[in-house]
Order: sequence, then C-alpha cells, then structure tokens
Amino acid sequence: MTEPRDTTAFRLGYVPGVTPGKWARIWAERRPRVTLELVSATTDEALELIRSGAVDAAVLRLPIDRTGLHTIPLYTETTVAVVPKGHVLAATEEAAVADLTDEIVLRPQDDALVWPGERPGRSAAFDPATTAAAIELVAAGVGLLVVPQSLARLHHRRDLVYRPLTDAPGSGVGLAWPDAENTELMEEFIGIVRGRTANSSRTPRRDATPAPDRPAPTRKKVARRPAARRGARRR
Repeated sequence: MTEPRDTTAFRLGYVPGVTPGKWARIWAERRPRVTLELVSATTDEALELIRSGAVDAAVLRLPIDRTGLHTIPLYTETTVAVVPKGHVLAATEEAAVADLTDEIVLRPQDDALVWPGERPGRSAAFDPATTAAAIELVAAGVGLLVVPQSLARLHHRRDLVYRPLTDAPGSGVGLAWPDAENTELMEEFIGIVRGRTANSSRTPRRDATPAPDRPAPTRKKVARRPAARRGARRR
C-alpha cells in the first residue's frame, strides 16, 4: 500500500548551475505553511529521486528519458567556452565552434551538453570525472571547456573567462515529475515556474490564513430639518 505524501513539505531536486532561489521565495509567500526542501543532484540522480518518490519534482537538464514522467521545458541556456585569461578567445566578445578546431577541448564525464554531430576540438588524453575537475585543468593550461553558461558562472575563477559560442547547441532546462494525477502542491509549483500570479493559480489556498470577518459598515443617521410650513412668512 502506497503511503500518503507528506503535505507539510514539497521536495524539489535541482541540478548544479540551476538556481531555484526565485521560485523558493515565491513559494514561501504563497505556501508559508509548507516547506520547500531543495535537494541538489546530478540529472541521473534527480531522475532516480523522482521515480523512487524521494522528491516530488526536479529541475534538470534536457533531454532525459521521459518514461513515467511529465516534463515541461523551462528555458534554454547559452553555451560558452571557458578559457584562461591569456587565451586568444579571451580578447573576443563571442566565438564560433570552428574557432575550437585546433584546441584541446575537455569532455568531463558529467558533460551536460548534447551535440548533434561531432564535438568541437581535439580530445584530451583522458576525460576528467567532473566539470569541477575540468575547470581546474583549464586553469592549469591543459585545454578548454565547453559548458552551459550557468555552470561557467558556478565554477567562476579570476584566472578564467568564458565566451558565448554563437553556433553551439543550447542546454535545455526543464521540470520533471511523476506521470500521475497532480497533487495540489504540484499544481502550485507548476504555476510558479510558469510565471502564474497568485490570483491565476489553479489551486485553492487551503493553507492561507483566512481574513477576519469584518462587521458591515453602519450608516450614520442624519437628522432632517422639519419642512417649512407653506403659509409661513419670511422675516
């Protein structure tokens, strides 16, 4: 028998680089009695957390295996090249994939990008385990790194810069949750990430504090002056 979900908390998984702070603030305003619990995970971990019921939903990078899941795309990130400050690309405002042809481009095992064809540049002698490890190698002058812009910001260093790649595929970010009847809290969070206002939400505010009853305003009685008699003389 499936245990009922805890309605005192909404558990949200999110991948590195994604910043759910804005959504968390809106949630706190609309659902002050329900805690929004944030769980950091990789995309693969987030999928497992959703399917096991450990989280109610997750914001992760697309594409994913959508079996048994509802998904909606949220936005697409710009792809950038991370290079040392002294690199030739650091002097430009943007670059193209062809500019990386002769460069060693690191490919971490947790790479978030999906390339329709061949990846740019030359492969390194080995693939670093994580994006964080690849950043360290870029700083050491071993090669360059191509990542979604949010990951470049997350791993920012003073000795590195990043430049947009104008013709590189973007990195899609989406919301995923179990393929079942949506709970009231799930509908609430969908509304938040889609930018619905509180007044346009599809769910009632069961946890909202009801406004106190106000007595109906009373009208003051104004004494009327007696009408002047018709035959009265004017002074």
